[in-house]
Amino acid sequence: MIVTLPAPAPVTWPWHDRILWAACLVLVILGYVAIMLALSTLKKIERQTAAAKDASSAAQDSARAALLIAQSMVDSARPWIAITVEPSRIGENTFNVLATNRGRSPATIVEALESIQVAVDESHLARVPEYRNQRQADPPAPVILLPGESAAIKTFGRDDLKEVCKSDETLRRVQSWEEKLFLCGKVIYRDLIAPPENQLHETTWCCWYIHGRQKSGLVMAGPLSYNQHT
Repeated sequence: MIVTLPAPAPVTWPWHDRILWAACLVLVILGYVAIMLALSTLKKIERQTAAAKDASSAAQDSARAALLIAQSMVDSARPWIAITVEPSRIGENTFNVLATNRGRSPATIVEALESIQVAVDESHLARVPEYRNQRQADPPAPVILLPGESAAIKTFGRDDLKEVCKSDETLRRVQSWEEKLFLCGKVIYRDLIAPPENQLHETTWCCWYIHGRQKSGLVMAGPLSYNQHT
């Protein structure tokens, strides 16, 4: 026996379901577009942030360069005290240690300090100079040094050797070149045109007294730490 069932009735799609499906599709499309727009905006923000960082770095570099240029201009206009040695006119085998303003503006010498050390050679001097036996030298004249002007801050001669050597044995060793006599010092001076916090500068110096049988000499010597400028 063959049983034949009737065909199922067609299912109708209600209008409200159609409208709901269309609305969901529109929402999905709008969500996708919003996500793409958000990603594009984030990429633009990232590019702008990187550009801002580059611009900030460039501005900082420019500011540092401008500061260095300004500092170099200030340094070129400030006073610079340099130390030299020349024979003195007051007597033979006597020498003057001169402080000369090699800068472009006046300087006032505030203090001139000195110390005398006896050592086998420069390598036996302290690595960092210590002025433990400092004494204030005679005030240099003039106190204010104009550009190119000099002042004697120390005078030393053959006749002073015995006075500075503390014993006859030290005197003998210096005279026989077994040890060397070093004159060391520091000049503290003020820049008259700089701001108050940058006015004081220092120049350290060191000289070697060379004792001869008839003639003596005084030359610049000492390691770099004994000959510096600030």
